[in-house]
Amino acid sequence: MAMKFVSRMMTTAIVTALVGTGIFVGSLAPALAADKVTLLTNWFAQAEHGGFYEAKATGLYDKAGLDVTIKMGGPQINGAQLLLAGETEFIIGYDIQVLKGREQNQPLVTVASAFQFDLQGLMAHDDVADIAALKGKPILIAGSSRITFWPWLRQKYGFTDDQIRPYTFNLQPFFADKDVAQQAYPSSEPYQAQEQNVKVKFFLLADGGYPPYSSTIVTTEKMIAEKPDVVARFVKASLEGWRDYMKDPAPGNALIKVDNPKMTDGQIAFAIEKLKENKAVDGGDAATQGIGVITMDRYKKIYDFLVAGGLIDPKTDWQKAIDVKFVKDLKIGVK
Repeated sequence: MAMKFVSRMMTTAIVTALVGTGIFVGSLAPALAADKVTLLTNWFAQAEHGGFYEAKATGLYDKAGLDVTIKMGGPQINGAQLLLAGETEFIIGYDIQVLKGREQNQPLVTVASAFQFDLQGLMAHDDVADIAALKGKPILIAGSSRITFWPWLRQKYGFTDDQIRPYTFNLQPFFADKDVAQQAYPSSEPYQAQEQNVKVKFFLLADGGYPPYSSTIVTTEKMIAEKPDVVARFVKASLEGWRDYMKDPAPGNALIKVDNPKMTDGQIAFAIEKLKENKAVDGGDAATQGIGVITMDRYKKIYDFLVAGGLIDPKTDWQKAIDVKFVKDLKIGVK
């Protein structure tokens, strides 16, 4: 026992001396605890969340001094509500959701966007020439779509509400009727159609001028005011994750499949192909200003679209719904 005590004292004396000379300071000083934050996604884990999972899998968050938990969203989960309640620090959000929240004085703020445009579109059978050709035909849409892209379709193409049919995320009604079109994402419903050997065409609404971003990083005014450095580190690491995911998605995909075992390799590969094909991550302003960029000019267009469609009170302070400082100088992925 005495020997152990002497040995311990000698070790302490040696360490103290070495620390005093500057040796071992880095290795002996206790590591700063990583900042714990949670990201709540907007759906079950999928390739559309790949950059965030990549940042987690490859240690980008760790390198940024962050201990990040990624939680899956879903159809019954209100991300904005949980964010405002302090249950999560960040959500994958949507511009219309944030601006409508601002209309109700909810302190939601968009700080970056994984995708430079909304991936929402319409899927039709392969004999349909374009979106305009769907005027007067039945279109399956979810209830929430009535206050997002449907008013834009009415204004842009002259669609009418009597075309609406309920979409229950079941493709059988579409398969059964060649006259029916439906809402879709390029990486999802067309893949399901392909698996059933049904030929389809997909029309991206953004190609017609639909203005929102997609898969935005949203937080709160409080988070920005109290922990701006955490927000900055999370945004930067996440966008680096997207840069890396588009080059080598394997690490992120492995974590996606842990969270969502139903996600198949085929579905993920198809989704990544469509993200690249549409330049969702690195197209638009991102090509010159960097992955994740958001701009005031673009957000003003989203606000104007909502006002024109009678979807938001014109008195809403849209400028409070966006904070560009976390992305404007990053230039991630710009060659």
